[in-house]
Amino acid sequence: MAELAAPQLGMVAGEASGDLLAGMLLGALRERWPGLQSVGIGGPKMAEHGFQAWWPHHKLAVHGVVDALRHYRELYGIRSALIERLLAQRPRAFIGVDAPDFNLGLELRLRRAGLRTIHFVCPSIWAWRGGRVKGMARSCDHVLCLFPFEPELLARAGISATYVGHPLADLIPLEVPRAASREALGLAAGDAVVAVLPGSRAGEMRRIAPAFLQAAALLQQRRPGLRIVLPVAHGLRPLLDALHREHAPGLDAQLLDGRSHEALAACDATRIASGTATLEAALFKRPMVIGYRVQWLNAQIWRAMGYLPWVGLPNILAREFLVPELLQQHCQPAALADAVLAQLDDTAGAARLAARFTEMHQLLRRDTARRATDAIAQVLQA
Repeated sequence: MAELAAPQLGMVAGEASGDLLAGMLLGALRERWPGLQSVGIGGPKMAEHGFQAWWPHHKLAVHGVVDALRHYRELYGIRSALIERLLAQRPRAFIGVDAPDFNLGLELRLRRAGLRTIHFVCPSIWAWRGGRVKGMARSCDHVLCLFPFEPELLARAGISATYVGHPLADLIPLEVPRAASREALGLAAGDAVVAVLPGSRAGEMRRIAPAFLQAAALLQQRRPGLRIVLPVAHGLRPLLDALHREHAPGLDAQLLDGRSHEALAACDATRIASGTATLEAALFKRPMVIGYRVQWLNAQIWRAMGYLPWVGLPNILAREFLVPELLQQHCQPAALADAVLAQLDDTAGAARLAARFTEMHQLLRRDTARRATDAIAQVLQA
């Protein structure tokens, strides 16, 4: 089949993680079609590949049902205006990158108007909100899946899907650059090091960081000489500095602007908020303790709609509690400190975890950009 001329694509990515995924995808798409044009909602990683952002991606950075309701009017207005512009330009296809609460409704409207729609990252229908799959069947021509069990679940609902692997598994090396990362962070080879990652959004940091910081202070009291490294997401350093002064003024921590991958590669164990960061820690083969808190109403809604006993991606992929999860009222400083100390003292357990995480890494490493681009090309040529 002859290769298509360079298409124009509509795209929407929400938050920094979606921008990162979409930027990776656009890089591969532009290698295939150097003249490709892309428009919609996105961030700086997408802009590096010529993306024209009509709205910035941070407009979609809401977390949980309560936050979404608070911003409903603005989000509805953006989506309505975006639909109008896309239908006026009629790109070859639309690709929604994550942000399912925003993108699936948008894709439904566009598909009904005759545009092909592709959704990149299958929503967690296997963990919660399984009823969403019916809406996906109406909204999506094709879904690009990060995890190997997802296409079969979608096929049961008649949804075409391709497993493309996880881009982080391509980005993070199989062999962890531990020595180089320690040198880059000024850590000695013999130092005992714990990385603390209390979330990448202001709201979750306010809920989680106080317990994480207090637990880190307890760790240093119980284990003198322990080094704490604390990567801070872009724009959140002032907030974390204030929380540090308020909740753990005696904590001696090395705060890093970004550099989470170096911190994970260098550490002996990590205390980490739930989300993609837990998968990153697994790909760096690190023992971890997952801690998380959400607003009370969000917790009740998620508990009612959830199906799995795990929230951390490593545990979900393994289908067992490989690493501890301390959630809601259990996410307390003493419990977090106890769990991390147990991991630091369990050398055999760390080796077993590293072996399981290496298997996970190999399963997810599939040259995601190329596979996703091939699948998109097939949809466009259909």
